[in-house]
Amino acid sequence: MHAMQYELTLPANYDMGVIRDRVARVGHLLDDWDGLGFKAYLIRERGLRGSPVSQYAPFYLWNTVEGMNAFLWGGGFQGLSDDFGRPSVRQWTALAYEEGPGSHARFAVRRRQPVPVSGLLAEAVEDAVREVRRLAAEDGALLAAAAVDTSRWELVHFSLWEHDTPKADGDMFEVLHLSAPGLDRLPRGRRW
Repeated sequence: MHAMQYELTLPANYDMGVIRDRVARVGHLLDDWDGLGFKAYLIRERGLRGSPVSQYAPFYLWNTVEGMNAFLWGGGFQGLSDDFGRPSVRQWTALAYEEGPGSHARFAVRRRQPVPVSGLLAEAVEDAVREVRRLAAEDGALLAAAAVDTSRWELVHFSLWEHDTPKADGDMFEVLHLSAPGLDRLPRGRRW
């Protein structure tokens, strides 16, 4: 599994209705994308839920590298690049994934943090796995995942929620649409 995200930081006075309309128009195009576990179409608006910026920042969890590459090089990503310019795409290797009791994704929380320099790497990633389990067990959680970028030694924690009071720390986003063609095929638990 691979996690992926890009962020389009928009002007403070940007009409987020443009993004909402775009997602309403094209969000369904990934509803059956081969190799995709899920894509959460995320926005956050400056001044709402503590956000300092307005952003469009979709988050993906891929079942296969082939599916991710088909999206990036085979046309799915091109439309966004044509409309907004080509953003930097962050990628992480999955450490853990769990599903929770929730049924409808309305909000997401993403937290990026450095892997501690001191201590054992195994302890740091086991802590991330435990956090995934904790988040997924919370009331209203749909899913939780953790992944690592070893080029930056950065952990990312991601969770989807039914409500806007999640028991997770990080940047909060509104979910406009969830394409989840391979959600049931994402392997649960620790990934090594």
